[in-house]
Amino acid sequence: MIETDETDDLQEQQEHNEELYEKFVYKTDKGQEPYRIDKYLMNRIEGATRNKIQQAIHNNMVLVDGKPVKPNFKVKGIQEIVVYTDTTPDESDIVPENIPLNIVFEDEDIMIINKPAGLVVHPGSGNYSGTLLNGVAYYLQQQNATISEENLPRFGLVHRIDKNTSGLLVLAKTQLAMRHLAKQFFDHTVDRKYIALAWGDVERDEGTVVAHVGRNLRFRKLFEAYPDGDHGKDAITHYKVLERFGYVTLVECILETGRTHQIRVHMKHIGHPLFNDDFYGGDKIVKGTVYAKYKQFVENCFELCPRQALHAKTLGFTHPGTGEKIFFESELPPDMGQVIEKWRKYVRTR
Repeated sequence: MIETDETDDLQEQQEHNEELYEKFVYKTDKGQEPYRIDKYLMNRIEGATRNKIQQAIHNNMVLVDGKPVKPNFKVKGIQEIVVYTDTTPDESDIVPENIPLNIVFEDEDIMIINKPAGLVVHPGSGNYSGTLLNGVAYYLQQQNATISEENLPRFGLVHRIDKNTSGLLVLAKTQLAMRHLAKQFFDHTVDRKYIALAWGDVERDEGTVVAHVGRNLRFRKLFEAYPDGDHGKDAITHYKVLERFGYVTLVECILETGRTHQIRVHMKHIGHPLFNDDFYGGDKIVKGTVYAKYKQFVENCFELCPRQALHAKTLGFTHPGTGEKIFFESELPPDMGQVIEKWRKYVRTR
């Protein structure tokens, strides 16, 4: 049975993005009469309310010619207006829960967390507990009792990784840091490398997959690659072979865009679904022999790594406070590491 990584409602709201904020750009006409910024945006953003727009302005999520403004600011002719908007659905307050967190780095602006596989990043409709953000809310309240429960979930998370993908995640602790990080994700200046174990012997040592990623037209919980670009959103994944094991290949994937399930969908698209990916056909023997001994070997590997073999290994970006380029790297988790080592031994003894 296929289960979603996040709820259906959450995925619909995110519009196939890993990033949890969208960017809208408007340019005023030359003859634009002075007009309050909140009213101007209400007439242009579908479903927007004055309260939400004013909240976005208050949180420096609305920029005019690159600078934040106040709600009573009046737009004029030939100005560029950029709006960063939260695409997650309205939520109940995050309930702090004592969930263990592997915090790799923390300062007054950001937190870097190494997320284990199996942990949902943030709550959605019908799924308000047991998530990484519930744990972060608890952690921050232990550090500072004055922190509101609404601050982090609403303004701290700028991207996510799938429930059953492990690896590095950055959260903003201030509104300024959130806006700065969101812009880096939009501009594709964040360096992210993933390690994946894929079925088959990948033919080329390195390559690039360019194909839109969109929701499957029949099965809404799945995503599909659309190379003609007539559905979904543009998506680019660069890959490089790290090690070959004959029937599976260890690859490094670099995201140029961040769409939901992008690596998983793109690797399936080129004929190499990720090892034990139950969404995209990797949870059965895709390549190999017909011998019972081999079948048992693969089943043992599935038991060791009971999820798609995908890990967000590195994360690099410009620090929103210092302006310096910073870089983080995490070790492969034990489940992936053990499976990779089993394949190494299998190749040596075959």
